[in-house]
Amino acid sequence: EEVRLEDVNHSPAFFDLKKLAAFNGEYVRMLSVDEFVDACRPWLHGDAVPWSPEQFDEAVFRSMAELVQTRIVTLADVPALVDFMFLDAPIIDEAAWTKIFASAEAVAMLAAARTSFESVEWTSESLKIVTEECGAALGLKLGKAQAPVRVAVTGRTVGPPLFEALELLGREIVLDRLDVARHRLD
Repeated sequence: EEVRLEDVNHSPAFFDLKKLAAFNGEYVRMLSVDEFVDACRPWLHGDAVPWSPEQFDEAVFRSMAELVQTRIVTLADVPALVDFMFLDAPIIDEAAWTKIFASAEAVAMLAAARTSFESVEWTSESLKIVTEECGAALGLKLGKAQAPVRVAVTGRTVGPPLFEALELLGREIVLDRLDVARHRLD
């Protein structure tokens, strides 16, 4: 009674995956942090994640949840964004590694950051300031200065905010990962 055949479109149906992803991302961002953490649980446990159950720390994930929530489209994106937090060593994106460490400035930045991170107050704000200072000394803006640190510590060029992640990982783990990266470059 409400549909007339002449009003039906003759073209084939089209399912827009990009639009669906955009809507999904909007709904994910509308969740409270607690709802988001609860929704992520199935994606953070089981055989599909690269960490073992004893490596996963929900308190650490909860600390990162709000930062991760704004950067994903689907809940399936979460493990790849946070895996470096729960693994002994990050999974290295070789293309990112090659691209970032192709310049002498990036290698120098890694060394400068390593030295500065030894004694800086371990807060995201202090880590950002010292990274900016190291970068400025090498003629690099913050984006270029933090890239070698991000790849060395997280294994990739994209992820949650770097300085908050460094703070959560802790000085010992970050310094160790920077050392491993420097040895890999030798």
